[in-house]
Amino acid sequence: MDDGMDDDIRALYQEVILDHGKNPRNFRHPEDAPLEAHGNNPLCGDKLTVYVRLGDGEKIEDAAFEGRGCAISIASASMMTGILRGKTVPEMERLFGAFHHMCTGEGEADAAAAEEFSDEMDKLRVLSGVKQFPMRVKCATLAWHTINAAIHDQHDATTE
Repeated sequence: MDDGMDDDIRALYQEVILDHGKNPRNFRHPEDAPLEAHGNNPLCGDKLTVYVRLGDGEKIEDAAFEGRGCAISIASASMMTGILRGKTVPEMERLFGAFHHMCTGEGEADAAAAEEFSDEMDKLRVLSGVKQFPMRVKCATLAWHTINAAIHDQHDATTE
């Protein structure tokens, strides 16, 4: 792949992040969401509240968020809430693991999860550039830590 192609992909990724950052999807407080957690990234000042409603079979029926933060954290929350709707809690946990590995390179890669969720991982790939900027990894993963906390009845999540 030549550098021009890399620049095109980088520009596209930036456009997607800015679009979700400026026009976040699922930015609301659903009245019927019994689970919520507050996420905090003190390094960047990102503060999110994630709301979740689970249905039969631990299926995520609704996921939404409110808060403020950098474009990366808002974009990540926006994409995450859309991607996780309809997934079960175990699917969310495996997808979170695959996403976290993509952003950090840490831990064992779960090839089966990456394969199972290839469409979702393709969408989330726009956030993978944070791997080059360790401080920004926390921006990209904050919403995921927060929804995980909400589902497991912990009310606070932090990147610290």
